[in-house]
Amino acid sequence: MKTLQAKDLDTAEEFLRLNARLIDRRRFAFHFRGGTPEAVLAALRPYENPDGGYGHAFEPDLRGEASQPVPAQHALETLHEVGADDDPAVRRIGDFLASITRPGGGVPFVLPTVRDAPRAPWWQTPDDPPANINPTASLAGLLHLMGADHPWLGPATDFCWGYLEEEGNEPGPYDTLAILAFLDHVPDRKRAEAVFDRIRDALLANVALDPYAEGTHHSPLDFAPSPGGIAHRLFDATVLDAHLDALVDTRLDDGGWTVNFPFWTPIVEPEWRGYITVERLRTLRAYGRLES
Repeated sequence: MKTLQAKDLDTAEEFLRLNARLIDRRRFAFHFRGGTPEAVLAALRPYENPDGGYGHAFEPDLRGEASQPVPAQHALETLHEVGADDDPAVRRIGDFLASITRPGGGVPFVLPTVRDAPRAPWWQTPDDPPANINPTASLAGLLHLMGADHPWLGPATDFCWGYLEEEGNEPGPYDTLAILAFLDHVPDRKRAEAVFDRIRDALLANVALDPYAEGTHHSPLDFAPSPGGIAHRLFDATVLDAHLDALVDTRLDDGGWTVNFPFWTPIVEPEWRGYITVERLRTLRAYGRLES
C-alpha cells in the first residue's frame, strides 16, 4: 500500500505557494495546516456577483465575469467544506438559481452570457438553453446536504427525480458526478436506493477502471473521493486500492497533480493544478493514505 509522507505534504504546499490561486492555498491551509474558515470565505467573496451567483473565472475554464450555474456549484462545495452551511451566501445562491430556472425546475448547464468572454471551447450553449441534470442534481444535492430550505430546492428535486426515473436517459461522466451528489444527499433514501440500483450499470459505464489510463477519463476516485458515499459501492476494495496507489504514483516531481483534460490557455494550467492538488490530498487522507 503506497502512502504520502509528511515531507510530501510539505512539497505539495510549496507547489501551491508557487502556482495556485489564493483560494486553493487557503483551502490547503484549512484542511492541512489549521487554517480558518474565515480565510477561505474571504478568498471566495470576490468571485460573487450582486445577483448571488459566481463568475470571474472561479470555474477556471469560464473566464467571464457573469454568473453561471457551475461556479455556483463550486461555491456551495467550498462553503460546505469549511462548515459554512448557514452562511448568507447560500440563500443568495438559491435566489440566483431561481432567477435562471427553466420550466420543470432545473437550471441550464451554461447560460448564453458565456459568449461574452473567453472560455474553453467545450462551453457552448444554444440561445435558449434547456434545464440540464448537470449541474441541477449537484446543486440540489449540495443544498440538501447543507440543510437549506430555499424554495428553489423543491422543484429542482422534482426535476432530478423526473430525469432519473425516465427510461432512456444516458448520462455522461459529468452527469454521473451530478447524479451521485444528488443520490448521496436527497432525503428520500428509499427512492434514492431504488434509482441507484436501477442505473448503477449506466453510471459504471463512465468509469475508467485502468488505474493508469491515459487521456481524458474519470476514475473510481473521481466518483468516490472518500469512503461512505453511495458511489463507493460501485467498486470493490481491490479496485480502489489500485487507484489509490496510482494516485500516489502520478504526483508530479514539483509536488502537485495535474488534470487529464486539455489546457486551452496558459493560465488555466496552474489554476486547475492548484485545485486538483488539494482535492487529491483530501482523497488520500480520507482513505488513510496520507501520513501525519
